[in-house]
Amino acid sequence: MTGQRLTLTAAITSTTTAAFPAFLAGAVGVQLREDLDFSEGRLGGAIAIYFFTAAITSTKLGKLAQRLGPTNALRIGCVMSATAMICIATMADSWPTLYAFLALAGLSNSLVQPSTNLLLSDRFDDGNLGFAMGLKQSGMPLATLLGGAAVPVFALTVGWRWAYVAAVAVPAIAFTLLSRVHADMHVAPKRHGRVQTPMGPLLLLAVAMVFGGAAVTALGGFLVSSAVDSGVPDGLAGWMLTIGSVCGISVRLIAGARADRGTIEPLAASTVMLALGAIAFAGLAIQDAWAIYAFTPLAFGAGWAWPGLYHLAVVRRNREAAAAATGITQAGAYIGAGGGPLLFGVIVEASSYRVAWLVSAAYALIGAAALVGGQIWLRRLVPTDTVVR
Repeated sequence: MTGQRLTLTAAITSTTTAAFPAFLAGAVGVQLREDLDFSEGRLGGAIAIYFFTAAITSTKLGKLAQRLGPTNALRIGCVMSATAMICIATMADSWPTLYAFLALAGLSNSLVQPSTNLLLSDRFDDGNLGFAMGLKQSGMPLATLLGGAAVPVFALTVGWRWAYVAAVAVPAIAFTLLSRVHADMHVAPKRHGRVQTPMGPLLLLAVAMVFGGAAVTALGGFLVSSAVDSGVPDGLAGWMLTIGSVCGISVRLIAGARADRGTIEPLAASTVMLALGAIAFAGLAIQDAWAIYAFTPLAFGAGWAWPGLYHLAVVRRNREAAAAATGITQAGAYIGAGGGPLLFGVIVEASSYRVAWLVSAAYALIGAAALVGGQIWLRRLVPTDTVVR
Protein backbone atom coordinates (compact mmCIF):
# COMPACT_ATOMS: atom_id res chain seq x y z
CA MET A 1 0.00 0.00 0.00
CA THR A 2 1.66 3.21 -1.16
CA GLY A 3 0.95 6.78 -2.13
CA GLN A 4 -2.60 8.05 -2.08
CA ARG A 5 -4.14 4.75 -0.99
CA LEU A 6 -1.94 4.69 2.10
CA THR A 7 -2.71 8.34 2.82
CA LEU A 8 -6.45 7.81 2.47
CA THR A 9 -6.46 4.70 4.66
CA ALA A 10 -4.54 6.60 7.33
CA ALA A 11 -6.99 9.52 7.14
CA ILE A 12 -10.03 7.26 7.49
CA THR A 13 -8.68 5.34 10.46
CA SER A 14 -7.56 8.59 12.12
CA THR A 15 -11.03 10.11 11.77
CA THR A 16 -12.62 6.93 13.11
CA THR A 17 -10.16 6.97 16.00
CA ALA A 18 -11.14 10.51 16.97
CA ALA A 19 -14.88 9.83 16.80
CA PHE A 20 -14.89 6.42 18.46
CA PRO A 21 -14.83 7.35 22.18
CA ALA A 22 -18.02 9.42 22.06
CA PHE A 23 -20.05 7.38 19.62
CA LEU A 24 -19.16 4.14 21.33
CA ALA A 25 -20.55 5.68 24.52
CA GLY A 26 -23.78 6.37 22.66
CA ALA A 27 -23.94 2.87 21.18
CA VAL A 28 -23.46 1.11 24.53
CA GLY A 29 -25.43 3.82 26.30
CA VAL A 30 -28.11 1.49 27.70
CA GLN A 31 -25.55 -0.77 29.38
CA LEU A 32 -23.29 2.14 30.35
CA ARG A 33 -26.11 3.96 32.11
CA GLU A 34 -27.22 0.85 33.95
CA ASP A 35 -23.68 0.12 35.19
CA LEU A 36 -22.76 3.68 36.22
CA ASP A 37 -26.34 4.53 37.28
CA PHE A 38 -27.11 7.75 35.42
CA SER A 39 -29.88 9.06 33.15
CA GLU A 40 -30.32 9.86 29.45
CA GLY A 41 -29.58 13.48 30.32
CA ARG A 42 -26.21 12.51 31.80
CA LEU A 43 -25.46 10.47 28.67
CA GLY A 44 -26.23 13.50 26.53
CA GLY A 45 -23.95 15.52 28.77
CA ALA A 46 -21.13 13.01 28.30
CA ILE A 47 -21.27 13.35 24.53
CA ALA A 48 -21.66 17.13 24.89
CA ILE A 49 -18.46 17.39 26.96
CA TYR A 50 -16.57 15.61 24.19
CA PHE A 51 -17.79 18.02 21.52
CA PHE A 52 -17.68 21.20 23.62
CA THR A 53 -14.05 20.51 24.44
CA ALA A 54 -13.39 20.09 20.73
CA ALA A 55 -15.30 23.32 19.95
CA ILE A 56 -13.28 25.39 22.40
CA THR A 57 -9.96 24.13 21.06
CA SER A 58 -10.71 23.55 17.35
CA THR A 59 -9.52 26.88 15.94
CA LYS A 60 -6.30 26.85 17.95
CA LEU A 61 -5.51 23.23 17.21
CA GLY A 62 -6.28 23.74 13.53
CA LYS A 63 -3.55 26.39 13.46
CA LEU A 64 -1.26 24.07 15.43
CA ALA A 65 -1.80 21.33 12.84
CA GLN A 66 -0.87 23.85 10.15
CA ARG A 67 2.47 24.40 11.93
CA LEU A 68 3.22 20.80 12.95
CA GLY A 69 2.22 19.22 9.67
CA PRO A 70 -0.65 16.75 9.36
CA THR A 71 1.12 13.47 10.11
CA ASN A 72 2.77 14.76 13.29
CA ALA A 73 -0.51 16.26 14.51
CA LEU A 74 -2.48 13.13 13.67
CA ARG A 75 -0.15 10.81 15.55
CA ILE A 76 -0.49 12.98 18.64
CA GLY A 77 -4.28 12.85 18.26
CA CYS A 78 -4.24 9.04 17.98
CA VAL A 79 -2.25 8.70 21.20
CA MET A 80 -4.70 11.00 23.00
CA SER A 81 -7.73 9.02 21.78
CA ALA A 82 -6.19 5.67 22.72
CA THR A 83 -5.36 7.00 26.19
CA ALA A 84 -8.93 8.23 26.67
CA MET A 85 -10.43 4.86 25.70
CA ILE A 86 -8.08 2.90 27.95
CA CYS A 87 -9.00 5.19 30.84
CA ILE A 88 -12.73 4.78 30.17
CA ALA A 89 -12.38 0.99 30.06
CA THR A 90 -10.37 0.76 33.27
CA MET A 91 -11.18 3.78 35.45
CA ALA A 92 -14.62 5.19 34.55
CA ASP A 93 -16.72 4.43 37.63
CA SER A 94 -19.16 7.37 37.59
CA TRP A 95 -20.45 10.01 35.20
CA PRO A 96 -17.86 12.66 36.34
CA THR A 97 -14.92 10.35 35.52
CA LEU A 98 -16.54 9.41 32.20
CA TYR A 99 -16.90 13.13 31.42
CA ALA A 100 -13.24 13.78 32.19
CA PHE A 101 -11.98 11.04 29.87
CA LEU A 102 -14.34 12.09 27.08
CA ALA A 103 -13.00 15.63 27.38
CA LEU A 104 -9.53 14.24 26.61
CA ALA A 105 -11.02 12.45 23.61
CA GLY A 106 -12.54 15.77 22.52
CA LEU A 107 -9.06 17.31 22.39
CA SER A 108 -8.03 14.48 20.12
CA ASN A 109 -10.95 15.14 17.79
CA SER A 110 -10.27 18.86 17.48
CA LEU A 111 -6.70 18.08 16.42
CA VAL A 112 -7.47 15.16 14.13
CA GLN A 113 -10.27 16.63 12.01
CA PRO A 114 -8.44 19.69 10.58
CA SER A 115 -5.23 17.66 10.30
CA THR A 116 -6.88 15.07 8.05
CA ASN A 117 -8.33 17.85 5.90
CA LEU A 118 -4.86 19.32 5.51
CA LEU A 119 -3.37 15.91 4.71
CA LEU A 120 -5.89 15.26 1.93
CA SER A 121 -5.56 18.80 0.57
CA ASP A 122 -1.81 18.21 0.28
CA ARG A 123 -2.04 14.83 -1.40
CA PHE A 124 -5.10 14.95 -3.70
CA ASP A 125 -5.95 17.16 -6.66
CA ASP A 126 -9.45 18.30 -7.54
CA GLY A 127 -10.10 15.30 -9.75
CA ASN A 128 -10.30 12.98 -6.76
CA LEU A 129 -10.45 15.24 -3.69
CA GLY A 130 -14.26 14.94 -3.40
CA PHE A 131 -14.16 11.15 -3.20
CA ALA A 132 -11.23 11.34 -0.77
CA MET A 133 -13.09 13.81 1.47
CA GLY A 134 -16.23 11.69 1.36
CA LEU A 135 -14.28 8.61 2.32
CA LYS A 136 -12.43 10.48 5.09
CA GLN A 137 -15.69 11.90 6.46
CA SER A 138 -17.00 8.35 6.58
CA GLY A 139 -14.75 7.84 9.58
CA MET A 140 -17.45 9.21 11.90
CA PRO A 141 -20.30 6.97 10.68
CA LEU A 142 -17.76 4.14 10.59
CA ALA A 143 -17.26 4.77 14.30
CA THR A 144 -21.03 4.50 14.82
CA LEU A 145 -21.09 1.35 12.65
CA LEU A 146 -18.45 -0.29 14.81
CA GLY A 147 -20.15 1.03 17.92
CA GLY A 148 -23.45 -0.48 16.83
CA ALA A 149 -21.77 -3.83 16.20
CA ALA A 150 -20.16 -3.61 19.65
CA VAL A 151 -23.58 -3.82 21.33
CA PRO A 152 -24.34 -7.49 20.50
CA VAL A 153 -20.67 -8.52 20.25
CA PHE A 154 -19.38 -7.02 23.51
CA ALA A 155 -21.92 -5.01 25.55
CA LEU A 156 -24.51 -7.80 25.71
CA THR A 157 -21.95 -10.56 26.26
CA VAL A 158 -18.77 -9.66 28.17
CA GLY A 159 -19.69 -6.05 29.02
CA TRP A 160 -19.38 -2.53 27.62
CA ARG A 161 -15.85 -1.98 29.02
CA TRP A 162 -14.48 -4.67 26.73
CA ALA A 163 -15.89 -2.72 23.77
CA TYR A 164 -13.53 0.12 24.70
CA VAL A 165 -10.62 -2.28 25.17
CA ALA A 166 -11.17 -3.69 21.67
CA ALA A 167 -11.57 -0.18 20.24
CA VAL A 168 -7.97 0.71 21.13
CA ALA A 169 -6.95 -1.36 18.10
CA VAL A 170 -8.23 1.43 15.83
CA PRO A 171 -5.83 4.20 17.01
CA ALA A 172 -3.00 1.63 17.05
CA ILE A 173 -3.63 0.86 13.38
CA ALA A 174 -3.98 4.57 12.55
CA PHE A 175 -0.69 5.43 14.27
CA THR A 176 1.14 2.70 12.34
CA LEU A 177 -0.28 3.88 9.01
CA LEU A 178 0.54 7.51 9.76
CA SER A 179 4.14 6.61 10.56
CA ARG A 180 4.39 4.98 7.14
CA VAL A 181 2.84 8.03 5.46
CA HIS A 182 5.32 10.28 7.25
CA ALA A 183 8.30 8.11 6.29
CA ASP A 184 7.28 7.24 2.74
CA MET A 185 5.74 10.48 1.53
CA HIS A 186 7.59 13.15 3.49
CA VAL A 187 4.48 15.28 3.97
CA ALA A 188 5.72 18.76 4.80
CA PRO A 189 3.92 21.16 7.12
CA LYS A 190 2.33 24.21 5.50
CA ARG A 191 3.38 26.97 7.83
CA HIS A 192 2.29 30.06 5.94
CA GLY A 193 -1.14 29.20 4.53
CA ARG A 194 -3.73 31.97 4.74
CA VAL A 195 -7.50 31.45 4.92
CA GLN A 196 -8.88 32.71 1.60
CA THR A 197 -12.64 32.59 2.20
CA PRO A 198 -13.95 35.91 3.62
CA MET A 199 -14.65 35.60 7.32
CA GLY A 200 -18.31 36.66 7.12
CA PRO A 201 -19.60 33.81 4.93
CA LEU A 202 -17.16 31.41 6.60
CA LEU A 203 -18.76 32.17 9.96
CA LEU A 204 -22.25 31.78 8.48
CA LEU A 205 -21.23 28.38 7.18
CA ALA A 206 -20.01 27.61 10.69
CA VAL A 207 -23.48 28.57 11.99
CA ALA A 208 -24.97 26.06 9.54
CA MET A 209 -22.66 23.51 11.08
CA VAL A 210 -23.90 24.44 14.57
CA PHE A 211 -27.50 23.53 13.76
CA GLY A 212 -26.69 20.73 11.33
CA GLY A 213 -24.34 19.19 13.86
CA ALA A 214 -26.95 19.52 16.62
CA ALA A 215 -29.44 17.65 14.45
CA VAL A 216 -27.30 14.74 13.31
CA THR A 217 -25.19 13.95 16.36
CA ALA A 218 -28.22 12.69 18.24
CA LEU A 219 -28.28 9.80 15.77
CA GLY A 220 -25.01 8.38 17.05
CA GLY A 221 -25.78 9.17 20.67
CA PHE A 222 -29.46 8.21 20.99
CA LEU A 223 -30.69 6.11 18.08
CA VAL A 224 -30.12 2.85 19.95
CA SER A 225 -31.80 4.08 23.14
CA SER A 226 -34.68 5.57 21.12
CA ALA A 227 -35.10 2.34 19.15
CA VAL A 228 -35.24 0.28 22.35
CA ASP A 229 -37.82 2.71 23.75
CA SER A 230 -39.84 2.19 20.53
CA GLY A 231 -39.94 -1.56 21.09
CA VAL A 232 -36.94 -2.65 19.01
CA PRO A 233 -34.91 -5.42 20.76
CA ASP A 234 -31.52 -4.31 22.15
CA GLY A 235 -29.39 -6.32 19.73
CA LEU A 236 -31.43 -5.32 16.67
CA ALA A 237 -31.28 -1.69 17.76
CA GLY A 238 -27.49 -1.92 17.67
CA TRP A 239 -27.61 -3.40 14.18
CA MET A 240 -29.93 -0.59 13.03
CA LEU A 241 -27.16 1.82 13.99
CA THR A 242 -24.78 -0.27 11.91
CA ILE A 243 -27.15 -0.39 8.91
CA GLY A 244 -27.70 3.36 9.08
CA SER A 245 -23.96 3.95 9.20
CA VAL A 246 -23.46 1.83 6.06
CA CYS A 247 -26.06 3.97 4.27
CA GLY A 248 -24.32 7.16 5.38
CA ILE A 249 -20.91 5.94 4.25
CA SER A 250 -22.23 4.81 0.86
CA VAL A 251 -23.93 8.12 0.12
CA ARG A 252 -20.84 10.10 1.16
CA LEU A 253 -18.71 8.16 -1.33
CA ILE A 254 -21.20 8.48 -4.18
CA ALA A 255 -21.69 12.19 -3.54
CA GLY A 256 -17.94 12.81 -3.33
CA ALA A 257 -17.35 11.02 -6.64
CA ARG A 258 -20.09 13.06 -8.31
CA ALA A 259 -18.57 16.28 -6.97
CA ASP A 260 -15.24 15.27 -8.53
CA ARG A 261 -16.97 14.88 -11.89
CA GLY A 262 -18.63 18.27 -11.48
CA THR A 263 -22.18 16.88 -11.65
CA ILE A 264 -23.17 18.38 -8.29
CA GLU A 265 -22.21 21.57 -6.47
CA PRO A 266 -21.06 20.61 -2.95
CA LEU A 267 -22.78 23.29 -0.87
CA ALA A 268 -26.05 23.09 -2.82
CA ALA A 269 -26.11 19.31 -2.47
CA SER A 270 -25.34 19.62 1.24
CA THR A 271 -28.37 21.87 1.64
CA VAL A 272 -30.73 19.40 -0.06
CA MET A 273 -29.38 16.48 1.97
CA LEU A 274 -29.78 18.32 5.26
CA ALA A 275 -33.38 19.24 4.35
CA LEU A 276 -34.09 15.56 3.58
CA GLY A 277 -32.56 14.74 6.94
CA ALA A 278 -35.18 16.96 8.58
CA ILE A 279 -37.87 14.75 7.05
CA ALA A 280 -36.12 11.65 8.40
CA PHE A 281 -35.86 13.07 11.93
CA ALA A 282 -39.56 13.93 11.84
CA GLY A 283 -40.18 10.30 10.81
CA LEU A 284 -38.18 9.00 13.77
CA ALA A 285 -40.46 11.14 15.96
CA ILE A 286 -43.31 8.74 15.16
CA GLN A 287 -41.57 6.60 17.80
CA ASP A 288 -42.70 3.22 16.59
CA ALA A 289 -40.55 0.25 15.61
CA TRP A 290 -41.59 0.43 11.94
CA ALA A 291 -40.58 4.11 11.81
CA ILE A 292 -37.13 3.26 13.18
CA TYR A 293 -36.69 0.67 10.43
CA ALA A 294 -38.05 2.98 7.71
CA PHE A 295 -36.39 6.31 8.53
CA THR A 296 -32.99 5.31 9.95
CA PRO A 297 -31.46 4.73 6.47
CA LEU A 298 -32.69 8.16 5.27
CA ALA A 299 -31.53 9.86 8.47
CA PHE A 300 -28.01 8.57 7.93
CA GLY A 301 -28.01 8.55 4.12
CA ALA A 302 -29.13 12.18 3.82
CA GLY A 303 -29.18 13.81 7.25
CA TRP A 304 -25.67 12.71 8.17
CA ALA A 305 -24.02 12.33 4.76
CA TRP A 306 -23.70 16.01 3.83
CA PRO A 307 -20.60 17.04 5.90
CA GLY A 308 -18.22 15.42 3.39
CA LEU A 309 -19.44 17.73 0.63
CA TYR A 310 -19.49 20.68 3.03
CA HIS A 311 -15.84 20.20 3.99
CA LEU A 312 -14.92 19.65 0.35
CA ALA A 313 -16.34 23.08 -0.49
CA VAL A 314 -14.35 24.75 2.32
CA VAL A 315 -11.11 22.94 1.44
CA ARG A 316 -11.42 23.80 -2.27
CA ARG A 317 -11.64 27.46 -1.36
CA ASN A 318 -8.69 27.29 1.07
CA ARG A 319 -6.14 24.92 -0.42
CA GLU A 320 -3.17 26.57 1.29
CA ALA A 321 -4.83 26.69 4.72
CA ALA A 322 -7.18 23.72 4.84
CA ALA A 323 -6.52 22.99 8.52
CA ALA A 324 -6.95 26.61 9.65
CA ALA A 325 -10.14 27.14 7.60
CA THR A 326 -11.82 23.90 8.59
CA GLY A 327 -10.72 24.51 12.18
CA ILE A 328 -13.08 27.51 12.11
CA THR A 329 -16.05 25.76 10.49
CA GLN A 330 -15.43 22.61 12.51
CA ALA A 331 -15.79 24.65 15.70
CA GLY A 332 -19.40 25.25 14.65
CA ALA A 333 -19.88 21.54 14.12
CA TYR A 334 -18.54 20.79 17.59
CA ILE A 335 -20.79 23.38 19.25
CA GLY A 336 -23.82 21.82 17.61
CA ALA A 337 -22.62 18.29 18.16
CA GLY A 338 -22.14 19.06 21.85
CA GLY A 339 -25.31 21.04 22.41
CA GLY A 340 -27.50 18.74 20.32
CA PRO A 341 -27.10 15.55 22.40
CA LEU A 342 -27.16 17.54 25.65
CA LEU A 343 -30.48 19.17 24.79
CA PHE A 344 -31.77 15.94 23.28
CA GLY A 345 -31.19 14.12 26.55
CA VAL A 346 -32.80 16.92 28.57
CA ILE A 347 -35.84 16.93 26.28
CA VAL A 348 -36.20 13.15 26.54
CA GLU A 349 -36.16 13.37 30.34
CA ALA A 350 -38.60 16.28 30.42
CA SER A 351 -40.88 15.06 27.66
CA SER A 352 -40.21 12.22 25.21
CA TYR A 353 -38.09 10.94 22.35
CA ARG A 354 -40.87 12.10 20.02
CA VAL A 355 -40.39 15.76 20.96
CA ALA A 356 -36.61 15.43 20.90
CA TRP A 357 -36.60 14.12 17.30
CA LEU A 358 -38.95 16.92 16.21
CA VAL A 359 -36.52 19.46 17.67
CA SER A 360 -33.72 17.76 15.71
CA ALA A 361 -35.79 18.16 12.54
CA ALA A 362 -36.12 21.89 13.28
CA TYR A 363 -32.35 22.16 13.78
CA ALA A 364 -31.78 20.55 10.39
CA LEU A 365 -34.07 23.03 8.66
CA ILE A 366 -32.31 25.99 10.30
CA GLY A 367 -28.94 24.56 9.25
CA ALA A 368 -30.15 24.19 5.66
CA ALA A 369 -31.35 27.81 5.68
CA ALA A 370 -27.93 28.98 6.93
CA LEU A 371 -26.24 27.02 4.13
CA VAL A 372 -28.44 28.82 1.60
CA GLY A 373 -27.46 32.17 3.13
CA GLY A 374 -23.78 31.26 3.07
CA GLN A 375 -23.93 30.32 -0.60
CA ILE A 376 -25.65 33.59 -1.54
CA TRP A 377 -23.06 35.59 0.41
CA LEU A 378 -20.17 33.71 -1.19
CA ARG A 379 -21.51 34.28 -4.71
CA ARG A 380 -21.68 38.01 -4.05
CA LEU A 381 -18.16 38.24 -2.58
CA VAL A 382 -16.25 35.49 -4.38
CA PRO A 383 -17.07 34.70 -8.03
CA THR A 384 -17.25 30.96 -8.73
CA ASP A 385 -14.41 31.05 -11.23
CA THR A 386 -11.97 32.30 -8.59
CA VAL A 387 -12.35 29.21 -6.42
CA VAL A 388 -9.16 27.13 -6.34
CA ARG A 389 -9.92 23.72 -7.83
